[in-house]
Amino acid sequence: MAATAAAEPRRPRLRLDGPSAARLAAGFGAGLAFWLAFSAPYERAVAATAQAVTRVLESPPTTTLTASSGEIRVERSDFPADSPRPGLPAADLHFNFVLLAALFALTPRPQSGANVARFAAAAGLLFVVHVAALCLQVQSLYATSLGPWSEAHYGRVARNLWAGGFHFYQVAGRFAAPFVLWWGLSRFELGPVKKR
Repeated sequence: MAATAAAEPRRPRLRLDGPSAARLAAGFGAGLAFWLAFSAPYERAVAATAQAVTRVLESPPTTTLTASSGEIRVERSDFPADSPRPGLPAADLHFNFVLLAALFALTPRPQSGANVARFAAAAGLLFVVHVAALCLQVQSLYATSLGPWSEAHYGRVARNLWAGGFHFYQVAGRFAAPFVLWWGLSRFELGPVKKR
């Protein structure tokens, strides 16, 4: 058993000092620049994927989601022609990518192949989180914001579940997701390991 423990590679220790603060700031800056440059195509990808998921759950499929000018427009084929089309702020869903980039920059060797691969995996999982959050937001909109139509198509329990799910993402989930992904995929030792 001691031989097995000795054979395992030692995890790097995360230290919160001047160099790590500089790496954190650099990661934040790089993540922000990347996010600003690629937000528009990313929003289109999230909207298209969320539309496909939403349509699978609908009968008949009526929802169309389009991303434009920092907003995701919600269209249903059964909306009256003269009714307004809701617009959802897109940046609220995915700005947490910047936080994820900053966290992965904390490692002593942020540009190492292993760290970049872990970051790419975390970013892929964060995309799934963003799609799920948009699906929740669309269903919350349908369940609570369309007056008599909402009441006719969603029961009280469904309205509370959809609204509560999206509210959780807005309040806690969008901030927690980058930390959970970083913590789950990073390879840090945060303090001395107690020997038995």
